[in-house]
Order: sequence, then structure tokens, then C-alpha cells
Amino acid sequence: MDSPVFDKLDRDLAHALRIDGRAPFNKIADVVGVSDSTIARRYRRLYSAGLLRVVGTVNLGRLGYMPWTIRLQCPPDASGAIAANLARRSDTFWVHLLSGGTEIACSTQARAGGSGDTLLLQRLSRTARVTSVRAHSLLQGFTAPGEWSGLDSLDPEQAEALRPARVEADPAPPVLAQEDQPLLEVLSRDGRAGYGELADATGWSESTVKRRMEFLRRTEVLRYELDLPVSALGYQAEARLWLSVRPSALVSVAQALGAHPEVSFAAVTTGPTNLMASVICRDASDLYRYLTERIGALEGVHTVETATVDRTLKRAGAVLPSAAFRRTDAD
Repeated sequence: MDSPVFDKLDRDLAHALRIDGRAPFNKIADVVGVSDSTIARRYRRLYSAGLLRVVGTVNLGRLGYMPWTIRLQCPPDASGAIAANLARRSDTFWVHLLSGGTEIACSTQARAGGSGDTLLLQRLSRTARVTSVRAHSLLQGFTAPGEWSGLDSLDPEQAEALRPARVEADPAPPVLAQEDQPLLEVLSRDGRAGYGELADATGWSESTVKRRMEFLRRTEVLRYELDLPVSALGYQAEARLWLSVRPSALVSVAQALGAHPEVSFAAVTTGPTNLMASVICRDASDLYRYLTERIGALEGVHTVETATVDRTLKRAGAVLPSAAFRRTDAD
């Protein structure tokens, strides 16, 4: 592509896929007013350039897991290799180099109750080049990347036309079988993989694949997320914020952050700070205004730690940790 910045059709396509990651291209084309082949070509071009893809992710909270965000301090000459190793793991996502390469942030999931799933933290604490590790359990989210308004491009009527029919949650308990692993591994790389490809990966028929995917969506285990660099949308300044907020003001501040268009993620956490946020701004001046004017105006905020995102090595789409799968008698 000549420019990393999306044009209007790129943004329309990205917004449509955020609404429904597996929406047929002909449906998207009809809504945005172009041909089916135009939408298909545009997606293939963006996908090949590494600028846009849909990934299937697993809501591990439905399986008894607790989300964590981890902060590592390390020398700049070691941070790249450590971050790359973290990104290669199947149990990490949202891996970033921060603050000139002196810090790494990543997210992971661990079984609630601490049933031995702290291996990552134990390994990190024994890594010689890691000088400190801080782990924050995410207690309550107030907005998520899939709700970030900076991606909005379609008008409300277009967005509503693309919204998939609401499916009532299945009362069956959400359980993953070992046989689901090949299916989810493919979807974690390409959430729009065809039923034929998924059938080849699993050894199932296409109809079985379709039924299983529909079941996992109804039980709210499987969901589809958009994976794209925000720089492609013209945003050049990302940062992670860790805030210390007066307990009586914690919910109101978290709600305010969740409503800010600059915030793509906000959650109440454990740890020495009690609120974290991911911020996306046009440039450094925009980030400065956000910190001084928007954050500075919030009552109850005692301190704010700000770390700029220098490089993102991994976003969504992580493969599921093997412990999440139930083994069958044949295993």
C-alpha cells in the first residue's frame, strides 16, 4: 500500500468486521455501496499487508480464568528478546514494548483460585535480565478494544444493518473439548477461515464445524475481534496509564474513562494502583492534552503513571492454553 493510513472504504470495512467478524463480503458490500469483488480485494490487500485481520478469541472468563496484566522492567538491550519470547507464548496477548524499551506489558489469563497456572510469573521472576515484575488482576472492565469509537466509520443505520441477530446465551455449561483445539488454533490466526479449511484442520465435516462454532458462540466462549495497528487509522501516540484513585471515586472515574473516545480499554485492578487504561491519541500533543485536561479534571485521581507504547509485538488472537481444554477418555 502507498500509505499506511486507511481511506474511507478501508475504515468502513474495518468497522463492519468489528461489528461481525464473519459477515459475508456481499453483505458488507451491499451496506457500504460497492461491489462484492471490491470488498473482497480490499480485505485481501489489507490482510496481506498485515494491516487488518479478524481473529477468533476465547473468553476464558467463561471457563474459570482470571485476566491479568503484567509489567516487566528490564534493560533496553534485553527487552526486545524478552518481549519476542513472550509474544510467541500461547498464553499471552497484547504484548507491548513501553517507555523506550525499558518496560514490557502483556496480558495473560490464569485459573481463578491459583491452581498452578502461575508458571509464567514464576518463570519471569527467575529471568536474570528482568529487574522487576508487577502483576495486576483485572477485576472489572469498563470498556474494551471492540468498543473503541476511534474505529467508527459507518453511520448508525449501516452499523445496525450489519449487526448479527442476537443469539440467546446457551444454558449449557461452557466446556471446551480437546478436539476443539485445532479449530481454535486456526481461528486464532484467521477468524474468517472457511468451513472447508476448518474441516481439514479438525477432521470434522463442514456441517459439524459450523454447528460447533455456533455452539461456542452461544455459550459466549468464542468471539471475534479485529486485529489492526491503530497507526493505520492515523493514530501515532499510544500509552498505558496506571492510576491510583480514591476508593470512593473509583467507579465514577472508571466510568468516565470508559466514556472517553481516547480510551480503548479501562479496568479496575489489584496492585499498588487500582485502575488501568489503554489510551490512543493522534499524536504526542494530543496525548499531552488528554493527560492534562481530561485526566487532570477527574476528581479522586491521586497519581497517574504513563508509559508510551513504542512497539506492539502481539495483539489479540492468542492460542488457548492447553489447560483450558477438557480431555476426553480417549486422550
